[in-house]
Amino acid sequence: MLVYLDTCSIQRPFDDQSQLRVALEAEAVLQLIQLAEQQQLELLGSEMLLVETEQNPHARRRRFALEVIALAVYTVETSEEIERRARAYDKVGIQPADAVHLASAVEAEADAFCTTDDQLLRRGREIDTGSTQVLSPIELIERIES
Repeated sequence: MLVYLDTCSIQRPFDDQSQLRVALEAEAVLQLIQLAEQQQLELLGSEMLLVETEQNPHARRRRFALEVIALAVYTVETSEEIERRARAYDKVGIQPADAVHLASAVEAEADAFCTTDDQLLRRGREIDTGSTQVLSPIELIERIES
């Protein structure tokens, strides 16, 4: 299974764990990373992931994200097709950076695009993403385990 973890999902383990949902999503993300390390799923990287990660002012978060991105079997370079698709996603209310993440995953034919962003989850499910499913980390773990 080819999986794209967006920036907010990669960073979920650093979020405040006092909310049950956040704690469960953080655990799911860590499980997904472990599966990638064990080569039981393949992670997909992108130029956008690298750009956002390099801009992170928190050294520990940045280092963690770079380690996760280093597990990627392939890094999607932004192309005219990705930019075109991202503009279309932007028109339906997906934030520009999120639109590039999603377009990168769809263009690379990822099986799953994983995010913890509620608005991106909702809008991503309303549009045509081909064979790429837009899922939360918990939903993705449930799919993998079933």
